[in-house]
Order: sequence, then C-alpha cells, then structure tokens
Amino acid sequence: MSTLQELSVLREKEDHIEFKEATHNYPFAGGQHTDPRDRRHCVLGYIVALANERGGRLVLGMTDNIPHKVVGSDFAADKTGALEDEIYERLHIRVRTEELYDEAQKRVLVINVPSRPIGKALRFEGVPLMRIGESLREMDDAEYFSIISEQSPDFSATICNGLTIDDLSEPAIANLRNRIYQKQNNPNILTIPERQLLTDLNLMNAEGKLTYAALILLGKSEIINQYLPQNNIVIEYRANHAQIRHSARQEFKEPLVIAIDKVWDYLNQPASNPTQHIELMPQILDIPSFNSETIREAVLNAMMHRSFQMGGDIFIRQYPDEITICNSGGFPYGVNLDNLLTINSSPRSRLLTEVVEKTGLIERSGQGVDIMFRNCLMEGKALPDYSASDDYQVQLSISATVVMPYLALLIRDFQNSRAIDKQLSVFDMLTLYSIACHNDTYFYPNSIKKLLEEELIMPDSYFQYTLSDTYFKHFPPVANGVFKASDIRQVYYLLQRDGDISMSDFIQVFANEYSVKQTRTLVEKLFENQIIGREGKGKATRYKWIKSKNGEI
Repeated sequence: MSTLQELSVLREKEDHIEFKEATHNYPFAGGQHTDPRDRRHCVLGYIVALANERGGRLVLGMTDNIPHKVVGSDFAADKTGALEDEIYERLHIRVRTEELYDEAQKRVLVINVPSRPIGKALRFEGVPLMRIGESLREMDDAEYFSIISEQSPDFSATICNGLTIDDLSEPAIANLRNRIYQKQNNPNILTIPERQLLTDLNLMNAEGKLTYAALILLGKSEIINQYLPQNNIVIEYRANHAQIRHSARQEFKEPLVIAIDKVWDYLNQPASNPTQHIELMPQILDIPSFNSETIREAVLNAMMHRSFQMGGDIFIRQYPDEITICNSGGFPYGVNLDNLLTINSSPRSRLLTEVVEKTGLIERSGQGVDIMFRNCLMEGKALPDYSASDDYQVQLSISATVVMPYLALLIRDFQNSRAIDKQLSVFDMLTLYSIACHNDTYFYPNSIKKLLEEELIMPDSYFQYTLSDTYFKHFPPVANGVFKASDIRQVYYLLQRDGDISMSDFIQVFANEYSVKQTRTLVEKLFENQIIGREGKGKATRYKWIKSKNGEI
C-alpha cells in the first residue's frame, strides 16, 4: 500500500509514476477539449501510457515537483468502485485504487495501473500513448513494433534449476508411460530407462537438467509447491450463483498426468453431475450435466495456455447448471473471441502441450475448442462462453442446461447415418445453430451448400434460410404422427416472423394445400395440443407460438 511519505520523494520516470494536482474537475476521458493532443491529458490517457510502460501509479491530489506536496483532489470521491469498473469497461484492464489522507484530511487518490499484456499496446481514442517529458505522445514506430513483436517465451521448456529425477513422482512416470503406450501402441515405452524417456520427450536436456514441463507433468506435490506454487487447480462448489461462500472447496497440486483424472472425478460426483433425462416422446434423451471430454479439454486448455509468469491458480467454479474455468493470461497473441474456432494458435506452454499430445490426453493442439463446441451442439446445450475473458485472464463458462434438444437429435441422427468423411463439421453444426437461433453469430457461408444438398436447411425469402422438415420430424407431435413436419415448420416460421397472426393469415398460408375448413381444423388441433395459444374472440382472435418446455421449438 502506498503512503504519502513514500510518494512525496518519487521521481516520475524512474519510479513509473505520474503526479497531477487534479484538485477539481479533472477530466476522465478527454474532457471538453477538441484537439487530440489536449484530450490525451486525462485519467484514461495517463493510465494507457503507464500500462504501456509496464505499469505504474497515477497520483491525483499532489504537486508535480519534488517533494510532492498534498493539495487534495475530489476526483471520483466516494466513487472509486465505479471508477475501477468504468476503466475496465473501456480499457479491459483492472486497476486498483487507494485513497490517502494527510493531517488536514486532504484526499489523495492513487490509481495502481498493471502492465499491458505481452504483445499488445493499449490505446486511448485509437492512439497508443507513451510519456515523454511532460507530454503524452503517440508511440513511435520502433517502440510500437517492439511491443507487437513480443512473444511469450515457452516457460515449460525452461530449465527448472535444482530439480532432479528424485523429485519426480514414480506413479506419475508410470502413468505417463502407460498413456503413451496406449496412444502409440509402442511396448518399448514401458521398458526404456527413465532418463531415456525424459530425454526423448525433451523433458530433460543433454546435461541431465529437467524442465518446468517435467515438474508440471511429473513432479511430486511438495516439489511442485517448492518450485511452482502457482501450479494449483482450485475447485469451489456453490449451490447457486448468488451464494458468496463456497459449499465445498478442493485444491489439487499434483503432477498433471494424475491431477487431470482427480479433477474430473471430483467434478463428476453423482450429486453434482447428474444425468438429465430429457423427455422427447417417443424417445428420452439422456445427457450428463457435464460432459467428461468437454470439461477435461477445458481444464487442459487452461493449463496449456495459462501464463505461469502472471501467477494465479487454475480456478474452477462449479454450480448445478454451470462450470466456469479461469486461467491467468489473456488469449494467445492473435486470438480473440471472433476467431477462436478458425485461427491456429500457439499455446504458451508448447513443450508441455507436445508431451500431453503424446499421452493422448488431447488429440492435437488447437482442436480443444472445436471439441467443446461440437459436444455442446450434440448435447443441445448452450455454446461454450468466453465473453468474460480479457487481456489478463481467460474465463470459459460451460452450461449444463439443455436448450436445443431437437437440434441435438437432428445432428446425432445425421452423424450416425453418415461415414466419418461425410459427417457434419463443427462449422456445419454452428451454421445450423445460427439458423435455428435466427442470428448470424456462427454463420459460416462455406457450410451452406452442404446443408442445402443434405436438405437440412432450405432458402427463405424472409429469414434467408430456415431449418427443413427434417428438423421438425423430431418434434414429438410430429414423431408421434399427430402432425406433418411441413405443417409445423410453416406455422412455426410464420409465427416467428409475425409474432401473432389471425385465422385469415393461416388460411392464406395454407391456401394451396388445404381447404378453409381443413385449415381451421388444423389450427384448432394445434391449439388443443398446446402448440399455439390464442387471445381475443371471434375475428379479433390472435394466435401465437407456445415455446416447448423441453427446448427451442
């Protein structure tokens, strides 16, 4: 924590600190200025510049000259929490504020600014800023290029000085051997000497020194705690999202090849991971609340991509309806929410990832996100959610709630009826998902041709594309032979388009298929089966779609 005595003698450049008197009306984001050079001299401008200098402190309420004297500032008085929230909303960095008072109760506000992420320069109003003398200037080309050219070194490949073979867990080494044997079907793996095994996997160098990857994968718990105390997986269970204190908590500081099974076993207890029985008569869909492959991929992804230099545990929060997994370090360079599924990213811990691939714990680096999305789609669940991530952490939320069971049935039936090379890709599934949701968030144009040829979708003048009759065959009243799939499809999209309609609208839509009497009978039958609802009387009656209790239709 800062003190006024400490602050009074600090030098701005050398100590990464900026002093502003800011007694009254100091601008937060440019103020009333129109000149961009003047607008930069505000709280956000200085925070950007300090973050680009690898972090520092912005002090409001003290003079610029040494010794810095307290003059007091009313900036964000009684609103420091809202200030931190607003800075995060605009810059996606988490600052920490302190309020200090002198003997005369004059207030000083200290804003502690963290470093920018590796490989990224922060910007204020589109400009990457740096401090030069008393001014804030646009970063020069050399400085900017040096930042964007940064690459995180592979921490897992770094030698862990002092680590020896005796510090490795024998059960973990045996586990590693067995996993590689099962993956490669190579019996020699079971008998080669330990040193040869570790050398072949690049976990030990020619001088016999072991890497941090060896420690993470195979180290004894007490040795991991000695050399890498942040290598911890913490799980907390809460009965609901409003619960502040956890109901149960477990920490795992064990070699990764063993920890991954123990983590899943803890999450997979019958009470916290029950099987859901989704009644879609004439069949029942049995779906686990949390899928083993999905969760294991998520945890391993967090391990492969976390920043060990930033510290912080892998933190897992489990609720009855959701699991969130958080790791330190933002997305790898070049990765963002928009290209998660399409970009070939490089994990921060490349050596660790290569060895984990050889064990079969993951198929191939970069496929984990695809697998998680695919599994959620095939189970009819909401898609994996990374929206709470920022430049300093990645947070993944995986829902247990089945929201699109009929889409899951459609995808499962199709996959089971096709050879592997003819099945739907994750992009095809996501395009179906977007069409079902009437949005283009995960709409991949390259998938459209295949989906049209397979008659899974059809063109539409209003929605552009809709799901075909094949989808509606899974709707229970259709599967039971009560209604035709084409009738349900037409009624569904008509009401999705218009919200509510009259009987005359129904008659017009079905004019080429049914007589007026037959259409009225169909509408009445839809109402009796609680597929549509109605309001009003006589000619003023309006009909609307009733959402199924089991999902999206």
